[in-house]
Amino acid sequence: MEQRISLITLGVPDMDAAAAFYEALGWQRVPAQEGIIAYDLIGQTLGLYPLENLARDMGLPVDELGHGAMTLAYNVRDKQDVAETLSAAEAAGATILKPAHDVFWGGHIGYFRAPDGCIWEVAFNPYSPLAADGAFRWAGYE
Repeated sequence: MEQRISLITLGVPDMDAAAAFYEALGWQRVPAQEGIIAYDLIGQTLGLYPLENLARDMGLPVDELGHGAMTLAYNVRDKQDVAETLSAAEAAGATILKPAHDVFWGGHIGYFRAPDGCIWEVAFNPYSPLAADGAFRWAGYE
């Protein structure tokens, strides 16, 4: 198995509401099969899929899928971008779980819950500068 993730699929209870949230943040859909909403990222795709269908595909009941036990991280270029991104997410319908703040390791982070229930971390990591196109690597691109 190659070391990569190709597709991140979010099981969401309301496809239209989830899509409206991501599109309010400025994300652009790409053509996809009926019943799937997709957004191409840098090197991956984020897919929205009905929660019940995801559970059925996995062979699990919906209540076994859990929620919030992992985060999706969105790294930004500058410290002040954390608060700006949290503000944009809140304006699009997210709930701020933790406002922008400094953390012990030297970064600056905050958390929001998207209307679909997924938890996002917004982070500025001075040790992992982004590439010009926004690509992220743990050790940075400088």
